[in-house]
Amino acid sequence: MDAPDLNDVRTFAVTADAGTFSAAAREMGVPASTVSRSLSRLEKHLGVQLVQRSPKGFLLTDSGREYLNACKRALRALKDGGEQIDSQRRQPGGLIRVACPITMARDILAPLLKEFLRRYPDLRIEIEPYASGWDQEPREDVDVFFKLRAPRDSARRMRTYPGTARGLFASPEYIQAFGNPSKPEDLTAHKCIGSGVWKLTRGKSVISPSVFFCVVTSDPHIHLTLAVQGLGICILPLWMGNWPEVRNKLAPILPLWKPEPITVCALFFGQARATPKVQALLDFLAEYMGTDQDPRLRQRWTKEYFTSISLAPTSGP
Repeated sequence: MDAPDLNDVRTFAVTADAGTFSAAAREMGVPASTVSRSLSRLEKHLGVQLVQRSPKGFLLTDSGREYLNACKRALRALKDGGEQIDSQRRQPGGLIRVACPITMARDILAPLLKEFLRRYPDLRIEIEPYASGWDQEPREDVDVFFKLRAPRDSARRMRTYPGTARGLFASPEYIQAFGNPSKPEDLTAHKCIGSGVWKLTRGKSVISPSVFFCVVTSDPHIHLTLAVQGLGICILPLWMGNWPEVRNKLAPILPLWKPEPITVCALFFGQARATPKVQALLDFLAEYMGTDQDPRLRQRWTKEYFTSISLAPTSGP
């Protein structure tokens, strides 16, 4: 037998406690005829008579009394389950497995984990970092998979965060020794540090110069170290290229030409909504990423360092 309509079951339980159709109707805020039809529908579905009707009201049959007890136990279980879910949403617990680029683990998660675990003391977190340039596919055993490139086809749901604006940088020593490019095409004659295709945009103009990488790597921290040493030109997040300790050691290159921004997206399973522990992590990160509390800024806020979350995610360092 198929399960009965849950609304009919609830109506029956309320009616049995109220004693009359009219009293139940007043409690539920519906016409008495709606209550009567609901009860008749339930009886027809079950194939038994639950009440004996009379002009003065009704009496529960033996089957009605037994079914009422079962309904109350079931409705209590549903209520308890709902309250448990609500409690988990307020204070989720358990282990949450996260896979993310090494740069995100180091620059975002690590500085924020103490506050996250203070807020959710019943949670434990397992972080699996991977190289930023490695376009991994999400695994079934990972709760949240952070990527720098949105998948074209995925069974997982996706949430994006504000993008990171980037720029070209080199040391003053490198510029003095090898010159300062005046247009993107000049980059082909320079030593560069990075990986992939450099797509530079100025207004509606887009250029992808054929750069020569003397060092191939997707880690912006390595880019920063080698650029400060005068090895070549690299692309850096603006917040990193303007850190106080390196601000005088680097100079912007082709400042009017903008490299593609990076937008982190989170992939996770879920139908109507994420599980409580996943929702807690995603909402927590949204409080920080791309805001004046972003740990990458080192307490130096500027909106120019981030882009709108509507921009498509991309790959890169």
